[in-house]
Amino acid sequence: MAEYDYDIGVIGGGAAGLTVASGTSQLGLKAVLIERAPKLGGDCLHTGCVPSKTLIRTAGVYHRMKHAGRFGLPEVDLPPVDMAKVNARIRSVIDTIQVHDSEERFCGLGVKVVFGEAVFEDDHVVDCSGTRISARFWVIATGSSPAVPAIPGLADADFLTNENLFDLDTLPGSMVVLGGGPIGCEMAQAFSRLGSDVRILQRNCQLLPAADEDMAAVILDALQGEGVAVDLCAATSAVRRVPGGVEVEYARDGETRVARAERLLVSAGRSPNVGGLKLEHCGVEYDSKGVKTDNRLRTSQKHIFAAGDVLGRYQFTHAAGYEGGIVIANVAFRLPRKTDYTWLPWCTYTDPELAGVGICEKQAKAQGIEYAVWEENFADNDRALAEGGTEGKIKLVLDRKEKPLGVQVAGIHAGELAGEWVAALNARMSLSSLASAVHPYPTVAEINKRVAGKVLSSKLFSDKVRKTLSFIFDYKGRACTLD
Repeated sequence: MAEYDYDIGVIGGGAAGLTVASGTSQLGLKAVLIERAPKLGGDCLHTGCVPSKTLIRTAGVYHRMKHAGRFGLPEVDLPPVDMAKVNARIRSVIDTIQVHDSEERFCGLGVKVVFGEAVFEDDHVVDCSGTRISARFWVIATGSSPAVPAIPGLADADFLTNENLFDLDTLPGSMVVLGGGPIGCEMAQAFSRLGSDVRILQRNCQLLPAADEDMAAVILDALQGEGVAVDLCAATSAVRRVPGGVEVEYARDGETRVARAERLLVSAGRSPNVGGLKLEHCGVEYDSKGVKTDNRLRTSQKHIFAAGDVLGRYQFTHAAGYEGGIVIANVAFRLPRKTDYTWLPWCTYTDPELAGVGICEKQAKAQGIEYAVWEENFADNDRALAEGGTEGKIKLVLDRKEKPLGVQVAGIHAGELAGEWVAALNARMSLSSLASAVHPYPTVAEINKRVAGKVLSSKLFSDKVRKTLSFIFDYKGRACTLD
């Protein structure tokens, strides 16, 4: 057997790479982790999940302070936001988490951390800034970067992406957001709440197009209700730098229009980080969407795996961590564990939030599945009423045997509510078990119980059941009618 420097080499220090490196090392494999950035943690920690959710929370607090009257409190005249202080708090949160993703911690777990650019020389050897490193197995976990659409003038427009958005020292007076996906919607609402005049330009004719239209409409209504301008079916044709900002030309309803703002945020999807790896040297197949793998996350070279955003599939931190676990099983235990994304959850952290697990109604329809939809409104939930969060609903999609196909939640704490469904669906729990479970009162989570109970109630309180009980026990029927 050939001698290698390491049992496993991992390229990329984000969620997937950190999971694989720490897991395999603790199982006894000699592991090396290569990261091109100065610190471990990847996009999620430094430019994605952590800073964006910290900003969202800050903006939410400021928004509630400005609308204290809605809660029976005195109205408050607030000073403008100091963006430097906001971003200082964001950096403090990142620094706190960074300790968990530090070189020292991973060294303590037995992982050798090397900083530099990794370039494949062959299918077992990479060059890292002049040092040759060989490994029996390799894992490509290099993540993704913001996609930049080919729009004339955009490259010269000094635009923002999630990679530099959190470096702003001053709050823009106005902002145009290209893209109405999760990041675009989250940041549009956050900056609007902080005081920016925000407009979203969305090429698709629906915000958050992965969701059902009626669920995405809850978010659209919330954004527009807070003053965010939203142009759907808007095809951007040109971008120009102008004194004091930027000018974006786009077509909508057969007309050419122009939006002007101080800053432009581009949120138009992600591109896999494969440039510079020289994957052709190791025989790993890839395309513009990402590295190609089988359902065990093996590339075209069976000893080289890939996980996380570089796959171009489910670009979530929790998906990357899950995929890292798949790689560990296949490499360390040599178990043929396969990916299964059936109950992979997701959440968009607008206010209200939009979350889901499984397939939605539009997907069921597209797949030709016979289905039924059951809904429950947050307006009928006592805790949501007390919290002032009555917008939205939960939507349960069942197959013809009344087995869940998926759930979407558009409303207060939707991401947390989806967690109960993740547990129930993965455990193959019946709707009757969920409906009979006792929830604390009052909690928003009762909405999960209520929608499951609705399905069962249609049978339990049917005419057939009532007539059967009356026949057996001689029940006399209703004591009062509105007639």
